[in-house]
Amino acid sequence: MKDTVFKNKKVLVLGLALSGFHAAKLLLKLGALVTVNDAKELENNPDAQELVASGIRVIAGHHPVELLDENFSYIIKNPGIPYSNPMLERASELEIPILTEVELAAAIMEAELIAITGTNGKTTTTTMIQELLDYKRSSGKAYKAGNIGIPASAVAQEAKAGDDIVMELSSFQLMGIDQLHPKIAVITNITEAHLDYHGTRQEYVKAKLRITENQTEADYLILNWDQEELRELSKQSKAQIIPFSRQTEVENGVYIKDDMIYFKDEAVCPLSALRVPGSHNVENALAAVAVAKLKEMNNAYIAEALSQFGGVKHRIQFVKNVNGRSFYNDSKSTNIIAAQTALTSFPDKDVILLAGGLDRGNGFDELLPHLTAVKAMVLFGETKDKLKATGEKAGISTIILTDNVTTAVAEAYQISQEDDIILLSPACASWDQYKNFEIRGDQFIEAVEGLE
Repeated sequence: MKDTVFKNKKVLVLGLALSGFHAAKLLLKLGALVTVNDAKELENNPDAQELVASGIRVIAGHHPVELLDENFSYIIKNPGIPYSNPMLERASELEIPILTEVELAAAIMEAELIAITGTNGKTTTTTMIQELLDYKRSSGKAYKAGNIGIPASAVAQEAKAGDDIVMELSSFQLMGIDQLHPKIAVITNITEAHLDYHGTRQEYVKAKLRITENQTEADYLILNWDQEELRELSKQSKAQIIPFSRQTEVENGVYIKDDMIYFKDEAVCPLSALRVPGSHNVENALAAVAVAKLKEMNNAYIAEALSQFGGVKHRIQFVKNVNGRSFYNDSKSTNIIAAQTALTSFPDKDVILLAGGLDRGNGFDELLPHLTAVKAMVLFGETKDKLKATGEKAGISTIILTDNVTTAVAEAYQISQEDDIILLSPACASWDQYKNFEIRGDQFIEAVEGLE
């Protein structure tokens, strides 16, 4: 493993979870003098206990600001900890560099880095790119890592020269980088988000743009040319700009023409190769095709890989076709906005909507403009009566109330016809009946698998 700036340096890891745990273990391997500080008490903290057993000093149960009097050279912080935390405010006063775990990964990385950020679509685009680059690959491997839930510092140790690491990066992570340098960077889109953390939209956008700050003229920045803001922001990058557009034919970029995806005036593959629905997924695919072409991937392989991409689990995920009915799992739809996105993803199709869950006190009339393609609703959970009232306002004649997701699948199949879309998009959190949305989605998948 490479020697790095962390060798023989005192480093404080602030906050555990997955990223902090793996950061601490990597720092120990790199020869750093590691201290971990986590808010959770040691007796209820198995990760901290494991680190203690490996010889790492752990201070648990509180964040003592006086700990910073020990002259640390670096702090590696959990991305979720805000910079307003008293420990971090004091560290800034002491001019201690504050980094995130992805910077550690960058320090030891031998593989080529492809980094993805944006407000929406990061996880789907990251997964799509990784699956494309790994498809029928003759040598090496494509890994995914980062904000997708896979610690970058763990993947960076496994990946070798000749491999690719496709890394999802949040604005929180990007605020804590120094040398991280993607060969290819992607910005899917930018809207307003996380203002509680960043304070202003300007600071949020500034954090996102850090993805390209270490890029040079030999690197590439792929971004959404349908957003005027990104066209302007691209002027701040030294990288070669590769635009993608769903709306216009862009020069030296990726676009749609005659139902084909083009890259720099070369027809790459038919748009119909893309199996995941929705205009947002078209944009994700355009970004992914740009990366694949920059990596000199064969057009036929791109088409095949896209046709096999079923989406990210629980996010408008294609499950299977049963006797002409297509089942989609969008269990991560825990609010109305997410359900609106799912409902606009199936133009010219009849949809049977499975919805319901935790009652947070809100109504559902915001869904009304998006229910025009819904032929029937199968509803469950605490909100089923509220959703029924909204469905009746929309003029939906078939509305069935049932017990849970499993029974909803059976009811929906019973009333469905060939070519129908059966969509789980609950518009509610799962906690009234399920521990999390993943368990709810898994129950849906299991029920669909059981239909045959």
